[in-house]
Parts: sequence; structure tokens; C-alpha cells
Amino acid sequence: MRSNVGTAARVIAVFLLGCLAFGYPLLALFNAPARVLGVPVLYLYVFGAWAALILLIAWAVSRARE
Repeated sequence: MRSNVGTAARVIAVFLLGCLAFGYPLLALFNAPARVLGVPVLYLYVFGAWAALILLIAWAVSRARE
């Protein structure tokens, strides 16, 4: 039972981190006309943050199975 509570807390923490990552202030910060290797910085940030959240959720859930 304890492991389920810990897993839920980690998943909720990742969710809140995602809410902050995709909130207005950070998205506005990366909304610039600059490009990295021809890709707009905003696109790199959005897809990078999305991938990071997926990895964090996978890590949080896999820790429950250990």
C-alpha cells in the first residue's frame, strides 16, 4: 500500500511540474524568433519538455515495481 501512495505522489509532482513547464511565463520566455539548427526555439522547448515529462512519469512508475 505504501508504494502506491509514493507512486501517486511522484506522478502528481510530475503533473504539477508539467503545469509549470507549459504555463504562460515559460512558454513566453521561449517564444522568440531565434532558431537552433533551423528549428524554432519554442518547438524545441515544447517537445523537449514533453519528452522529459514522459521520462519522469516512466521513472516514477517503474520505481513502484522495484
